[in-house]
Amino acid sequence: MPKLTASNPAAFDVAQHVRESTLDAHRDAEERPFIVALLKGELTLDDYTRYLAQYCYVYQALEARAALSDGPVFDPNLARLTAIESDLAALGVVDRQTEHPPLRATSTYAAHLRALPPNDLARYLAHHYTRYLGDLSGGQVIARLVSHHYAATPEQLSFFRFDDIDDIVHYKRAYRAALNKLALSFDEVDALVEEVNAAYHFNSAIFDELAA
Repeated sequence: MPKLTASNPAAFDVAQHVRESTLDAHRDAEERPFIVALLKGELTLDDYTRYLAQYCYVYQALEARAALSDGPVFDPNLARLTAIESDLAALGVVDRQTEHPPLRATSTYAAHLRALPPNDLARYLAHHYTRYLGDLSGGQVIARLVSHHYAATPEQLSFFRFDDIDDIVHYKRAYRAALNKLALSFDEVDALVEEVNAAYHFNSAIFDELAA
């Protein structure tokens, strides 16, 4: 990706820039065979359970890292780990570590999250943006399709419910506005874009291993 060259970082819509600069990696992740088959209704509720169990490890690492950050973007109402654990219990998982140990791709992603330096706001924010904004967007579609295709109950889909957020559309707009207000430097924006692309690649790798 070319470096930003404008004279004033504040002149950029950072959120829009990140979205446009990572669109190819985002689409590639969405088009992995596993997630396509899952959303078409070609798999089973057990396959969804496998998927969710892997992301439990990802959110565990992400939210452990969140404790080191603050600011307008890092809203505790976004936290998903407790909801995922509740869903897994409702799906019949008793011992996640034994029944659904982390795949190699999952372990790699979680280790990457834990290794992010505490002061590297841009790179941590990239994963925060990718996961939580994704949950507020495409995640809502996933919930509807999993409910429709596999008869998942509301108790099995709390991952996608944000009970403390009244208006998801408004919240997403506010999130993007908060991202722009962080006044990141050019180098930080470049790091943010690079890491969002990396996040999508990590997700693609998990989908591919789930398919295998």
